[in-house]
Amino acid sequence: MIELRGKRALVTGGGRRVGAAIARTLGASGMHVGVHFNASASGAEETCAAIRASGGEAVALQADLSSRAAARELVDRALAQLGGLDLLVLSAAEFEPAQLGAIDDAAWDRTLGLNLATPFVIAQHAAPALRASRGSVVGITCVSRILPYRGYLPYEVSKAALWQMLRVLAVELAPDVRVNMVAPASVVPPESMREAQLVELRARIPLGRLGEASDVADAVLHLARHEHMTGSEIVVDGGRTLAG
Repeated sequence: MIELRGKRALVTGGGRRVGAAIARTLGASGMHVGVHFNASASGAEETCAAIRASGGEAVALQADLSSRAAARELVDRALAQLGGLDLLVLSAAEFEPAQLGAIDDAAWDRTLGLNLATPFVIAQHAAPALRASRGSVVGITCVSRILPYRGYLPYEVSKAALWQMLRVLAVELAPDVRVNMVAPASVVPPESMREAQLVELRARIPLGRLGEASDVADAVLHLARHEHMTGSEIVVDGGRTLAG
């Protein structure tokens, strides 16, 4: 297993929810973490403070990833601030409800832009630094690729495409860079979800509980450390995809 202490990571969407948990877990392992955020500046600073308190190092990096130019510039700033890159975690995503009849061109452009095109641009721009360090990429996909549900069609399509894009990158960047994925389900549900919906959701999960952000973060940490995994996806869903 790879020793991560002293190595450098960039986590997109690291200011809140699952991205923040990933950044904190990597920081606790001794990594120097670039915590990307867009609007959640206070969350990013809290994440950085938690990383420093656990013995790691952290820097907050703002960028609006709806701009691909800003995405490339984020990589440049991360490389300058961190002094290189050993791990790239692609966590930032657009999770926008979209009823079938209301899906328009703008919805497709927003969702596929942020969830597919931008992760590619970031990975492509970071590839030379990752090759130099023989580092890795971990992308956050989604079990909706396996078990689709209503009301989020562009999101689900974008995550399925992200899964395939990362598998292709695993081939393109081998043997220098490993590329893997974590697919969560029922982790940190939307705040708008009612208690009755949460009860129904738990009943569908064989392990009987919703996932925690830390469950996803632990899977990312495992993939960052594992020397002989590439093109692989860890499903973190409590068995939900088994239950259908």
